[in-house]
Amino acid sequence: MERHKNTHIFRLDIEGLRRTEAFEKDLIFYLGKDWKNNYVVRESVAAYLLHLRKIESSNPNLLLAYIYHLYMGLLSGGQLLMHKRKVLGKFPFTGATREGGTAVTNFGDITISKLKRDVKAAMNSVAEDLDETTKQMLIEESKTVFVKNNEIIRTVKGGTEVVVMKLLILLIPLSVALMLLALILFYNK
Repeated sequence: MERHKNTHIFRLDIEGLRRTEAFEKDLIFYLGKDWKNNYVVRESVAAYLLHLRKIESSNPNLLLAYIYHLYMGLLSGGQLLMHKRKVLGKFPFTGATREGGTAVTNFGDITISKLKRDVKAAMNSVAEDLDETTKQMLIEESKTVFVKNNEIIRTVKGGTEVVVMKLLILLIPLSVALMLLALILFYNK
């Protein structure tokens, strides 16, 4: 966000949504304090990051698709997963008894409905300022978001049916968000 203060991207910098610290907290919870030194970047993650760097240098507006879908995923499916984890944590036989690991989906006192409205309003505002070619490119890049996310999901090791179902639950709201974005951009012509 900081690198794009003078672009449309910064309009999605909504109070309470920055997630870097929360992601780092959850990574420490799941992977340990030395995760930065021990984590081996999977090929799919490296390809994802390379793609993000390429579009950042060639057409930063396309990063809007990734930012929008990340936020809407955290505000939709991420909330379901957080609550499910909290409920399962109450039952020792589930293996989910440790507290923590939900920082990225915890937005404190800010309501999820307010954040969703703010993200949608910001994205609609951005769409009003984009030309038709850029809007179409953004829709196409939104499709790429799902392709890239699925490539990463397929590389998750030790995935049982439960893990796959949790990921599917997260992808459903993301798919809906993609359709909404397409509709927003279509009707803002």
